[in-house]
Amino acid sequence: MDLHLERRDFCAMIFYDFTRKLSPKESHIQLQDTFGEKSPSLATVYNWYGEFNRGRKTLSDEMRSGRPADAVNPENIQKVKKIIKNERRIIIDEIMSHLDISRGSLHAILHEHLLVRKVAARWISHKLSEEQMTTRVDWCKFMIRKFDHGRSKLLNTLITGDETWINQYDPETKQQSSVWLFPDDDPPQKLRRARSGNKQMVASFISKKGHVATIPLIEQKTVTASWYVNICMPQVIEKWSILHPKAYLTSLQWHHDNASAHKAALTMDFFAENGIKLIPHPAYSPDLAPCDFFLFPKLKKKIKGVHLDSAEEAKLAYNGPPQDLTKEDWENCFES
Repeated sequence: MDLHLERRDFCAMIFYDFTRKLSPKESHIQLQDTFGEKSPSLATVYNWYGEFNRGRKTLSDEMRSGRPADAVNPENIQKVKKIIKNERRIIIDEIMSHLDISRGSLHAILHEHLLVRKVAARWISHKLSEEQMTTRVDWCKFMIRKFDHGRSKLLNTLITGDETWINQYDPETKQQSSVWLFPDDDPPQKLRRARSGNKQMVASFISKKGHVATIPLIEQKTVTASWYVNICMPQVIEKWSILHPKAYLTSLQWHHDNASAHKAALTMDFFAENGIKLIPHPAYSPDLAPCDFFLFPKLKKKIKGVHLDSAEEAKLAYNGPPQDLTKEDWENCFES
C-alpha cells in the first residue's frame, strides 16, 4: 500500500532516530532504504538534528507573529529566489532574519523547492580582455589550418614544453585517500599535512610520440634565458634527434608560452641561428598548452603523497610519463 507521507511524518521518523542516538547519516540511509526518492535529503536530516539539539519540542514550524502558519509557501519561495538572485553570497542567517522564518523552513525552500546549492567560485588564472580573447580564437584557427585538424605530418616534428614546480611533498588528494566503509566501520582519520616548502623546478618537453626530456634547474630557482638556451634547449634537441635520427634540425617546430626567458633576445637568436620554427602562443592561455592541460596534472597526481628527498629524486620521479598513457593518448593530446 502506497501511503501519502507529509513533511511532519518524516520529521517524526527523524526525531525517533535522534532519540535512538543514530547519526544523521545513519538516519538518512534508513529513510532512503525504506522510502527511496520520497525520503528527505541529507541536508534536511542534518537540519532537523540541529533543531533537536537546540531543544526543539515540536515537529511543526514554530509560530511567529506577522507570518503565515506555514512559512514554506509560494510567496516565501519567490522571496528567497529573488534574494539569492540579487546577492549570490548571502548567508542563511541573513535570509532568515530578512524573512523572519525558521532555519528548517528555509532549508526546505532552498533544497526541496528551489533545489539550489552553494559552491565556491572557480579560480581562473587571468581575466582576458576582448583583444586577448580574439587572439585566442585566431590562434586556434591558425593551428587547425596549419596542422589540418591533427591529420598533418607536421605534428610529428613539433615539440612543446613548459616549466613547473615539484614539491618534495605534496599531500594526496581527498579522492586518493578515500576508502570504502561498511556501516559499522569508524570513519578514517588523516593528519593534516601542508605542502612542503622545499621544491624543485623542472622543464618538461613532449612530442606526439611521447615524452622527450625533463631538465631540472639545478642550483637555481628561476628560468633565465641563459639557462634556457645554453643548458635546457641543447639537451632537448639532442633527445629529439635520437627520436628522429633522419630529420633535419630545420624541420623542428618548437612551442612554448610567453615567459620572459622564452621571449628574450638571446632565445630568439638561438632559434634564428639554428633554423628552428617557433609556434606562437596566445597570452594567459595555459589551457591551450599540452604540458599544462595534459602532462603536468597526470604526473603530479602520480607523485602526490610521495616524499622526495632531492632534486635528482624529483627528476627520476617526474622524468617519465605515467605508465597507463598509450600511444593513442599522446596522439589525441596533440590533435587537441
